Amino acid sequence: MTMARDFLQQLQNIDFNDLEFNNIGVWPLPVRVGVLVILFVLLLGAAYYLHIKDLNQQHERLVSEEGRLKKVFEEKAFEAANLEAYRQQMAEIEASFGVLLGQLPTDTEVPGMLEDITEIGYGSSLEIVSITLQPEVKAEFYVELPIRIVARGGYHDFGSFVSGIAGLPRIVTLHDYNISSTGGARLLQFDVMAKTYRYRAQGE
Repeated sequence: MTMARDFLQQLQNIDFNDLEFNNIGVWPLPVRVGVLVILFVLLLGAAYYLHIKDLNQQHERLVSEEGRLKKVFEEKAFEAANLEAYRQQMAEIEASFGVLLGQLPTDTEVPGMLEDITEIGYGSSLEIVSITLQPEVKAEFYVELPIRIVARGGYHDFGSFVSGIAGLPRIVTLHDYNISSTGGARLLQFDVMAKTYRYRAQGE
């Protein structure tokens, strides 16, 4: 207590206006000690603030990473819980894909399909003028086989023909219809582009 009282008394007797920064080395001891204490406190506070700031940033990063990992875990857990259902869906998709591939003719089946189209035309009371294969059109996974069909008959005959084409076991689509008069009272010319498809083999 006596030392502290003496220290405070010395500070009270100092005229701070006489102190010059250039002569800090000859300042009274209590002043120098006070300055050192203030500097020490400032340095300690700055170090503490910077350290806390780094810790806060690290904490935010860890919280963000924790959230990301939780999301990944939830997704993986959901996938694991539904793995059997996914396998079943894949099996169903593969089966459906196999059925669709089965509906795509191969090169060797095209002549037989042309015969089927001709028979459907005759069965619909149409006069088949021509059935002409067009150049193939290659897509990413399949090859398109256009077939130009020209036939003559009545409106109802055309409807029966289109229905028969739709009933073929192979995929055949009809495009670019054109119906024109041939000069007769009820006889019309039916011009249509039929398209069938085959699977594009790897490397083709």
